[in-house]
Amino acid sequence: MFAALGDPLCQLQQPRNIADPHPVYRKLRARGPFYRSRLGYWATTSYQLSNEIMRDPRFGMRNRAGVVTFSDDVTRPSLSLVTESMLKQDPPDHGRLRRLASPAFRRGPLADKVGKTIEKTVQTLLGEAEVRGEFDLISDLATPLPITVIAELLGVPNVDIGRLARYGVVLGAAMDGLRSRQHLRDFRQSSGELTELFRRLIEQRRSDPADDLLSVLVAARDEDVITEPELMASCRLLLMAGFETTVNLIGNAVLSLLRNPDQWELLTERPELAHGAVEETLRYEPPLQANLRVAHTDVVLAGRRIPADSTMLVLLGAANRDPDVFDEPDRFDITRAGPEHLSFGGGIHYCLGAPLARLEAEIALRALAEWMPGLRLAGRPEWRPGATVHGLLHLPVRNGRQ
Repeated sequence: MFAALGDPLCQLQQPRNIADPHPVYRKLRARGPFYRSRLGYWATTSYQLSNEIMRDPRFGMRNRAGVVTFSDDVTRPSLSLVTESMLKQDPPDHGRLRRLASPAFRRGPLADKVGKTIEKTVQTLLGEAEVRGEFDLISDLATPLPITVIAELLGVPNVDIGRLARYGVVLGAAMDGLRSRQHLRDFRQSSGELTELFRRLIEQRRSDPADDLLSVLVAARDEDVITEPELMASCRLLLMAGFETTVNLIGNAVLSLLRNPDQWELLTERPELAHGAVEETLRYEPPLQANLRVAHTDVVLAGRRIPADSTMLVLLGAANRDPDVFDEPDRFDITRAGPEHLSFGGGIHYCLGAPLARLEAEIALRALAEWMPGLRLAGRPEWRPGATVHGLLHLPVRNGRQ
């Protein structure tokens, strides 16, 4: 209703704006540094303000009563999955939980532990795709790669890639609210099955620890470093966040490259530009379009008073194309230099899995450019539902040399 009445922030949820939200972002930017939706949210499209808000200790993840905003709202049930995880914690609890997992996600240890797994998995998946000639880049590469890697890192054996992929789509879409009764049923089923999976694994690790992140978390619970709800929430968060971002990053990168043939040709000529292609995709078509922060106190920014307990949406997808910061912001350029994008957040909540997502995407894009320089679109891309998580359900492609 509010979208029909002209609220741009609500219009982001309309199906026609899912694939390309930037016309709506431009409307919001024209309203000034801040926009207040009729739903009560504040939002900013400004790079400077977005960066400032994510680093400002006056903004956090909970309101002054210590409650996660919308955690009890039936339209946003997915937040309840991570209420006890680091994602929705303020200091000091955020630091306590983050310190447990952070060593496993540093670039050096990651490359040592899972680098060979990434390379081997990419080669296997591309070898199978090469034989077929035409394939779905999402289901045949972008999804199985990060699920295989995060499952090994976390310690989830005999992983069912298809099932976890479905969990990711259902739970990710719920970040924008439930769309139907069927979505509610799917959400409850996915959430319940994921919880049951980790209950079994946690009991196994208590009796038989292994060299994996799950064992580290279980030991921390048994030593009273974290609580049982925090353990369960952290496991779910690390698994889902560990592959969801990368699935969408790889898919968005390949689509952006193929829609800009000069950039794809450049990458095939110089595969070492895979790093630049990843960073430009994160700026140009980020997998996560918005971050949420709550004002802990009254805050004055850009001449506007933001009342305490106000919910602020930092529109990353818009900030990354702020024309005051980026030259030709709507141009996809894998050689771009200049300010860093904001797609992994900022401040104490900077994305823990950023090194892993970058490593997987770089290896995948380099291998694609080397193995399949004739790669072409083979059909219409299908975008996943929801405005917050921005990615593809299907991306049909073919190897043009076949």
